[in-house]
Amino acid sequence: MNQTNLNSEPQKKSQILLIDDEPGLRNAVKTFLEDEGFEITVGVDGEDGWEKAQQFFPDLIITDIMMPRCNGFTLLERVREDERLGGTPVIFLTAKGMTLDRTQGYLAGVDDYISKPFDPDELAARVKNVISRQERLLKEAAKFADTDVSKMAKQITEIKSMLTNNNPKNNDNTVLTPNFTPREASVLQLVAEGLMNKEIARKLETSIRNVEKYVSRLFIKTTTSSRTELVRYALENNLVK
Repeated sequence: MNQTNLNSEPQKKSQILLIDDEPGLRNAVKTFLEDEGFEITVGVDGEDGWEKAQQFFPDLIITDIMMPRCNGFTLLERVREDERLGGTPVIFLTAKGMTLDRTQGYLAGVDDYISKPFDPDELAARVKNVISRQERLLKEAAKFADTDVSKMAKQITEIKSMLTNNNPKNNDNTVLTPNFTPREASVLQLVAEGLMNKEIARKLETSIRNVEKYVSRLFIKTTTSSRTELVRYALENNLVK
């Protein structure tokens, strides 16, 4: 008897919220992604998508930009400001050549763009890449849930000391600041103070899982991949007190 099969659990399907007001495109994308092994919930416009997102907290949101009632940019803003959904990756579906939309979206915190019409294989590859990156960053963020606080505090002190020694009179407040939400900025400050995820969750009156999502968003926005790199980045750019 195969012991491995007995002990292994079926892999949980990633849940995707697909939002588009064009029924033909929406149904085609839904069918294709289901064939790729994803669990799909659909929203018929931005407002419907927002309501669905609050009901089941998807692993990824794929949304059109131009939609009635609530467009993609407004939806993205709501997601990023929401306590529970703030760290959810978002992919925009957009018409080719809309450079201004792309720039605006990246500044607002979108994770990727897919131009319409698109190749189904490219769609699947981009979706898998975004979900894989999110899972990797969440694992990295979760590593620090129970890390020794004194060890982390010592690392932060060493970083501060090194930066002070290298830049003893650095009073330049010119900062290339990523577009943080207020909650992301709060989490970054507490990370820089040496607090672990459990302590941050308690201080902000939220869940540890939400803190992990915020830390993963900070990794993405600062192009860092560990807590130490994140603190160094924040201190070097005067993003924390």
